[in-house]
Amino acid sequence: MIRRLLVADRGEIGRRVFATCRLVGIETVAVYADSDADAPHVTEADYAVHLSGGTPSATYLRGDLLIAAAQRSGANAVHPGNGPLAEDPDFATAVADAGMIWVGPPPKTLGTLHRKCETKTVVAEAGVPVLPTWTDPAAVTEFPVLIKPSSGTGGTGMRVVRDAVALAEAVAATRQEVGGDVYCEPYVGNVRHIEIPILADAHGAVVPFGERECSVQRRYQAIVEETPSPAVDPALREELCRAAILAVRALGYVGVGAVEFLLDQDGSFWFLELTPTLQVEHAVTECVSGYDLVRLQLLVAEGGSLPMPGPPPIRGHAIEVRLCAEDPAYAWLPATGTLHRFAVPDVAGSFRPLSQPGLRLDAGVADGSVVGQHHDPMLAKLVAWAPTRQEAARMLASALARTQLHGVVSNRDLLVRVLRHPSFRAGEVDTGFLDRHPEVFAPLLSSVDAVRISCLAAALAGAAARRAAAPVLASLPSGWRNVPSGSQTAVYDGPAGPVEVGYRMNRHGELAGWWVRAVDPEELDLAGLGQAPTIDDHPPTVVVHADGTRVVLDINGIRLTFKVHRVGEVSYVDSPEGSVTLRELSRFPLPAPEAAEGSLIAPLPGAVRRVLVVPGQRVRAGELLLTLEAMKLEHPVHAPSAGVVASLPVQPGAEVDTGELLAVLDPE
Repeated sequence: MIRRLLVADRGEIGRRVFATCRLVGIETVAVYADSDADAPHVTEADYAVHLSGGTPSATYLRGDLLIAAAQRSGANAVHPGNGPLAEDPDFATAVADAGMIWVGPPPKTLGTLHRKCETKTVVAEAGVPVLPTWTDPAAVTEFPVLIKPSSGTGGTGMRVVRDAVALAEAVAATRQEVGGDVYCEPYVGNVRHIEIPILADAHGAVVPFGERECSVQRRYQAIVEETPSPAVDPALREELCRAAILAVRALGYVGVGAVEFLLDQDGSFWFLELTPTLQVEHAVTECVSGYDLVRLQLLVAEGGSLPMPGPPPIRGHAIEVRLCAEDPAYAWLPATGTLHRFAVPDVAGSFRPLSQPGLRLDAGVADGSVVGQHHDPMLAKLVAWAPTRQEAARMLASALARTQLHGVVSNRDLLVRVLRHPSFRAGEVDTGFLDRHPEVFAPLLSSVDAVRISCLAAALAGAAARRAAAPVLASLPSGWRNVPSGSQTAVYDGPAGPVEVGYRMNRHGELAGWWVRAVDPEELDLAGLGQAPTIDDHPPTVVVHADGTRVVLDINGIRLTFKVHRVGEVSYVDSPEGSVTLRELSRFPLPAPEAAEGSLIAPLPGAVRRVLVVPGQRVRAGELLLTLEAMKLEHPVHAPSAGVVASLPVQPGAEVDTGELLAVLDPE
């Protein structure tokens, strides 16, 4: 029996496992790196063990340290979470050798799954459809092909090659990137990514739990998942589940996992892999089945039998989104910083199956959490469970649009636009959805009028906060004068650049006029600012209420409420129209230091992973110079033009901040 369980992971998955442990009476142990000392998963555990260090390779991925932590804390079982260690046969073996219960598949099975080509061979012999595999690039007979690492997860290193000329170079680059062998298989574009979640016990029972649609992807990773799939009818579901059971039995699999398939438009499907973890999207399966999958996972690890005779019935529809700290408009660049506020409205529960339809939030962060460079960018997953797919999509989009997420850039707006897109609502999704619909990359607050009114709300809230904090005459209306005077103004750096907000208040504190206009950044310190335009074309606006955190405006007879959260010089404005971040600018900014011509600076904080050039080397335009690793992803830095590397102040392993100099090129 499991008495005390250590979770060898962090964030959302740690909190998820701990929630079930509390329900079934298992004591919990967390581990934490230096940066996670106050993280939610640490404070919620019964015991916590510090792992000295900051990077994953020095802490969360050190199997020896984790096993030592389990032994020190008196744990008799280890749950690997859903990171790389969950798929590591050596770690599973070490846990068992230390006399503890391993909550996962047998090490031998993990060893086979680690060798993906061998896995495909085993399941093909069991009668499961698979795509052809080439380990020798010279043997490839059809294009396009997808180059894939022979081991590893998360889509790292995968490349599409469309002709034989580029294949050899692409294979060599992928091998260098992943540090191991690769293989090729036919690239099937615009297909659906379907997975069958399964549970298998040591007594021979294998139970599939319907299917999950995971086709809306970026970088080969799903950001929207749902069950059931709008493309799978009962007959196809039965066929997919039968293939999944064949794969599980052929591989000798025990535990919780998911068998992943590619599904073509004509109903053909091919085995991709068996993922041996409690996947991020397990929450949608819990919603429609009613089962706690973590509880069942622990039951199987203790040697118990599954309590259900077969697949549970599907109850309604569930859709999940992964809310990530990344900027979709800039090549999904990860974002770091302090999460000043994280508030999702109308959440019915977290980290366990819901008793009735509603919203479920599984988050690894809270107000004040620091989003660092070393971990996955996922902040939380939000799930809507409803009787129908349309209701679930509408509920989820509305909650996301009203979420307050302040401090880091996120993919929230894109997720809302995906959920509201006519093609998504019609169930017309596949792995090429985002490529076909670039319109979903636009911010929610995209209309000029909506941005302007949000700027006005920020300025009014700022004025109200200053009046409330005034040491004298705090009762006077903002901007009050004995005689007519100039307008009150504020200058913000907004979504489209600097803007000036101007407004006039009468002697009764009522809004007499207002405007918002773009400002040339080079003219911020000129005397022309603060003078009202000769034509004010904004609609009649009445300030119903204004304080430092809430502004209510009546615009053409329609009342609208704005929530304003100010942190330092930044105002976060949320309204039914959308959200906007405004940084107040100084009228007399200090001159910024100028970078030398040809300077390449870090676009985000991270660690230098590879340096491929040396000073004095001549490079071509577009040539890869070095790579940065941040949030488990590798980000390339290319030469913007042909030239010579004049200086290279960084080396592999160096930690850099945003804006730090990486290299200087002397252009030709």
